[in-house]
Amino acid sequence: MFLLLPFDSLIVNLLGISITVLFTLLLVFIIVPAIFGVSFGIRKVYMKTLLKIFQWATLRIERGAKEKNHPLYKPYVNGIIAKEPTSLEEEIKEIRRSGSGKALDAPEFELSDIFYFCRKGIETIMDDEVTKRFSAEELESWNLLSRTNYNFHYISLRLTVLWGLGVLIRYCFLLPLRIALAFTGISLLVTGTTVVGYLPNGRCKEFLSKHVHLMCYRICVRALTAIITYHDRENRPRNGGICVANHTSPIDVIILASDGYYAMVGQVHGGLMGVIQRAMVKACPHVWFERSEVKDRHLVAKRLTEHVQDKSKLPILIFPEGTCINNTSVMMFKKGSFETGATVYPVAIKYDPQFGDAFFNSSKYGMVTYLLRMMTSWAIVCSVWYLPPMTRQPEEDAVQFANRVKSAIARQGGLVDLLWDGGLKREKVKDTFKEEQQKLYSKMIVGNHEDRSRS
Repeated sequence: MFLLLPFDSLIVNLLGISITVLFTLLLVFIIVPAIFGVSFGIRKVYMKTLLKIFQWATLRIERGAKEKNHPLYKPYVNGIIAKEPTSLEEEIKEIRRSGSGKALDAPEFELSDIFYFCRKGIETIMDDEVTKRFSAEELESWNLLSRTNYNFHYISLRLTVLWGLGVLIRYCFLLPLRIALAFTGISLLVTGTTVVGYLPNGRCKEFLSKHVHLMCYRICVRALTAIITYHDRENRPRNGGICVANHTSPIDVIILASDGYYAMVGQVHGGLMGVIQRAMVKACPHVWFERSEVKDRHLVAKRLTEHVQDKSKLPILIFPEGTCINNTSVMMFKKGSFETGATVYPVAIKYDPQFGDAFFNSSKYGMVTYLLRMMTSWAIVCSVWYLPPMTRQPEEDAVQFANRVKSAIARQGGLVDLLWDGGLKREKVKDTFKEEQQKLYSKMIVGNHEDRSRS
C-alpha cells in the first residue's frame, strides 16, 4: 500500500483545512444570511473601498496624461450632435427663412426642403440614437477592468501593478467563490422546488415555495456580489397584477425575484435551463410557452389574461421591450402585456456601470461568455424603484397605456425614453418608419393648401 510522505500528508491536511474553512465562511457569511434575507454590510464596505481605488486611479491617469501631454478621451454622454426638440414644420420653415425670399407658408415644394432631409440623414448616420443603445455604456473613469481604456497608456508602475493585482483577485479568488455560490443556489433551487412540488396544494406549499425561491435567488445574487438598493417597497407588485420593468440583462429576473415572489413568463428551453424550468413549475404556476406558441400573439395574450384574472395567483414578471438595452434608455414596449386589463406595477432598474457592465449584448457574446464577464467583474451595483400601480384609462388603447408606463419608468430611472422598437437590434428598419417623415411632409403641404382655399 502506498504511504504518503510527511510533506505530502501536510499538503493534504492543509488543503482539507482550507476547504473546510472556506465552506464554513460561505455558510456563515453568505448562505445563512441569504436564507434569512439579512446582510452584514460586507458588500457595502467592499463597494466603498473600490470607489476610493477607482478615484485614485482616475486622478493618477489624469495627472500622468497632463505630464505627458496626452489628450484625455471624454465620452459623449448626451450624444455628439446638439439637437433641439422642434417639429418638422418648424425646421423646414427655418431653412426656408434662411435660404429663400418666398413666403414661409408657401405650399409649393422648395428646393431648400431637401436640405432638411439631407441633414437629418447625416445626423442619423453620425449619431444613431438606436444602434448606440446596443453597445456598452461608456465610462469617464477607469474601473481597472480593462487595459483597453482610451485614457490608459502606460502611466506608472504602481498603476500597472494595481491592475495586475485586480486581475488576480477577480480570477483567482472572486471567480471560484462566485461559481461555488451559483452552483449552490441553482442546486438548491432545483432540489427545493422539486421536493415542494410533491406537496398537496395549499398554504403550506405556497409558503415553502415562496421561501425556497427567495432563498435561492438571494444566494445567486451574492454569487454576482450584487449590491441592490430597493426603493418604495410599499409599491411592490401584488397578486393578480403584472410587473413590467426595463430590460438590461438576464439577471434582471434575479434582481427582482430576490425581493419578491413572481410567476415567470418565457419560452421552454432545453439543457440546464430546461431542468430548472421543469423543477420551478412544479412548485409555482409559472407560464412557459413552447417555441411554436411564442409566435401566436393571441394565444400568449389569452394565457396571460387567464392568469391575471385569478387574483390568488402570483404577479407575472414581464420585460415588454423584448430585448436587452444598454442601461441608458427604455425602448418601445410591446402592447401584449397591456391588453389584459390587469393592474400594471412598473419597476425601474438602473445599474451603476462603474463596477461592472451588466448589459447583455446577445449579438456579440454568448450566454457563457457573458456570465464569465459578469463573474469576473468587481460587483453588480443597481437601484430598483417600485412605482405606484397603474391602470388603463377608458380613453386609452393598449399602445398609449404602454407608452405612459414606459415614460414613468424612464423618468424614475433617469433613462432616455425612445419610441424605437428594440427589435431593430437584429432586424432592418420597417418601411413604416421610412414612410413616416414622408407622410408628415405631405400632410404639411396638403394642410397649407386646404387652409389657403378656406381663406
